[in-house]
Amino acid sequence: MLLTASASLVVLLVQASSRQPPGMHPCEDIERIELSMAPRINAEVCVSPGLLTGFLFDTPVDVELQDEVRFAELLRGKSSFSLVPPPDMVPGERLRLTARLQGGAQSVTFSLVASPGRSTRQVEVYRDPRSRASLLQENVQEHAKNQELREAVERLRAQLTQSGGLRGLLLAGSLDDTGIPVWELKVGRDEQESDDALYASRVITYRSLNTVAGEVWLMNSGTTSWRVEGASLLSADGEKLEGVRVGQTEPIPPQQSRRVFFEADAARGVLRGEVMLRLWGADGRTLTIPKVPLP
Repeated sequence: MLLTASASLVVLLVQASSRQPPGMHPCEDIERIELSMAPRINAEVCVSPGLLTGFLFDTPVDVELQDEVRFAELLRGKSSFSLVPPPDMVPGERLRLTARLQGGAQSVTFSLVASPGRSTRQVEVYRDPRSRASLLQENVQEHAKNQELREAVERLRAQLTQSGGLRGLLLAGSLDDTGIPVWELKVGRDEQESDDALYASRVITYRSLNTVAGEVWLMNSGTTSWRVEGASLLSADGEKLEGVRVGQTEPIPPQQSRRVFFEADAARGVLRGEVMLRLWGADGRTLTIPKVPLP
């Protein structure tokens, strides 16, 4: 249908997006901190009730934890520390963890940020330059992550390619062997009600298995551009089709003609025959065509 491909595109893009809520710290599966390259006084780490977060250091370390008694699980090692945050930790709450590296005055402070359902699995802190093995491991992990991203992009591209044209209608189950019935109506000025500034010259309507749609050729004889804001479809016996959607590629300039599109969900047999089509714009100008045939 006329607007189905665009609607499918919007749905796919919405489903593909996985943005985090505004203001939330990005949650990485593994965080690596190199103090020899860029000392960090305060680093944010995502934690979530019920999920374990571990800290690994390349040197022995002493750890101090704010509100330690609240935590569900704590495990201390010579150069490691693991925790499960408090079950009552509210989203956005921060608790401080300070790690003091032995054999020197250096320390690093972490803000444990409550992010329900999202947590950093492991934090690795390096006081000395990292080993070649560690760098190679990170490279492998980053390569795997990039490969997953490329595969996701390819899947999305394939979905978008399939969503267009008649193939998209077939895949969506909106088309059968009867095709898309079409009606065309030539409209005279005396057959429509307008504010003497908008006139329709032609209307073509379509019906798929689940929707009706149409395109209206409109002439704007006014002095300002016109953009459609809404539409309604009403049968002779008063039946109204809800949820009519509208669209156009650009506003209609003064003294020019453009197409306006409308679409609504309607199964076969719903609102058939002649209907009254009413279009209105943001500037208050309206147009009513009383006898628009629906297939």
